[in-house]
Amino acid sequence: MSERAGTPAQESDLTDIEGLVKAYYDLKPDVAVPAQRVVFGTSGHRGSSLNTAFNENHISATTQAIVEYRTGQGITGPLFIGTDPHALSGPAYTTALEVLVANGVRVLVDEFDDYVPTPSLSHAILAYNRAENGDLADGIVVTPSHNPPYDGGFKYNPPHGGPADSDATSWIANRANEIIAAGMVDVKMSEPSAVETYDFRGHYVNGLENIIDMAAIKASGIRIGADPLGGASVGYWGAIRDRYELNLTVVNPSVDPQWAFMTLDWDDKIRMDPSSASVMASVVAHKDEYDILTGNDADADRHGIVTPDGGLMNPNHFLAVAIDYLYSHREGWKPTAAIGKTLVSSTMIDRVAGFLGRDLTEVPVGFKWFVPGLIDGSVAFGGEESAGASFVRFDGSVWTTDKDGILLALLASEILAVTGKTPSQRYAELAEHFGAPAYARVDAAATPAQKLALSKLNGDAIVATELAGEKIIAKLSHAPGNGAAIGGVKVVTENAWFAARPSGTEDVYKIYAESFLGAEHLARVQAEAKAIVDDAIA
Repeated sequence: MSERAGTPAQESDLTDIEGLVKAYYDLKPDVAVPAQRVVFGTSGHRGSSLNTAFNENHISATTQAIVEYRTGQGITGPLFIGTDPHALSGPAYTTALEVLVANGVRVLVDEFDDYVPTPSLSHAILAYNRAENGDLADGIVVTPSHNPPYDGGFKYNPPHGGPADSDATSWIANRANEIIAAGMVDVKMSEPSAVETYDFRGHYVNGLENIIDMAAIKASGIRIGADPLGGASVGYWGAIRDRYELNLTVVNPSVDPQWAFMTLDWDDKIRMDPSSASVMASVVAHKDEYDILTGNDADADRHGIVTPDGGLMNPNHFLAVAIDYLYSHREGWKPTAAIGKTLVSSTMIDRVAGFLGRDLTEVPVGFKWFVPGLIDGSVAFGGEESAGASFVRFDGSVWTTDKDGILLALLASEILAVTGKTPSQRYAELAEHFGAPAYARVDAAATPAQKLALSKLNGDAIVATELAGEKIIAKLSHAPGNGAAIGGVKVVTENAWFAARPSGTEDVYKIYAESFLGAEHLARVQAEAKAIVDDAIA
């Protein structure tokens, strides 16, 4: 943790926006260089124009590849497209429109030239396809999510409305790199005219009464503070306040592509991660002015929950509280609807699920794994430890199939309005009943070869029989909820677990760990986890 973490950004921390945009157009990638190829992670292609990782050729080739992909899949409906306030999002948005229009794709952009949060775009795709227009829509979100101001991001959402699966993204990335390698001759581009408009914000905001008890929040009069952290939700929070007559203040409506008003993250970088205590330091400073205070990242697919009594909540804590509340207050949900969690989320969720008598679906990291269940209602809630979640409407029908930070922030207010307890107070009650786990994520150095070995590791390769003094009861390389490979390994005992996964961008692997036996036991778990993994991949 840097000494400057949580302190205001200084002039030297700020990105040169003019130089960043100039590099977007001037620098041309060489796909023979791995760092300059189009690569889709769990949330699209990301990178900076300054190191030739996110430039005009990347976006035009990727958009052309998406056009070809959707044609091959028989997707003939409109393509919804939205963007966030990152400096590279505007140029990339224009590039994408030039390619889409030249290829004859029917494109729908925001009616008010506003930013479009990721959940709002997912909501739009699902609404169109639910109306059975005779064709299917899909979409593109131009965002690097919570990444620093110098990054750009480009994400494709197919007709199911959620993040594209690896089959789709692999095809799109490979085709885009082929196009770049061939000199861009296959890319069609023209002036971005003849686009249609769509009221993303209006449709999303008006629909919230079908999933959140807005009347209860209004009647309670609770003081709500919503900080968009300079992101795409900035226009949405004011609209929510006005539509539902809430006692809500948009804490900081500023939009600045440099994000000069932010406090620095743990490594001195400017990020818009609302689950980070360092990032949220300036927000938490106002905790006593509101009954519920929330934050969202740049595309509003993540949430941060701040209470007067607890400060910034650990994302795992809020997920457990949200699940406990929702499955007790949603009579229209299927009694068989399961709870979805990623396998690196807290075991507190397992214990809450058991108490509720609900099945638990544990999947690999990535929100895409929740999409089928949210669509058919077999999973009513899906959540990740990284402060991303969504759930179904009052009647059990799908709301979004991508993470919705606005929704989860509003849920915090509903919980307080209905129960009279803040989410942090309710978590304290859960911890009293089920135990209070200690949870942390650390990084361990690893070579590219070691990371590759870890990604393919089978649980049977682990020879250890004990972890921090407890018998190992599971060694997983596939998620129990759907049998999908986790790209690493998870080791479980009665009161603790760890999971190890290679980083996609750094020469480290991530160790997630949790213990219900306290912080000292967690430290033992972390130390032994590294030794167990290093031995297995040696």
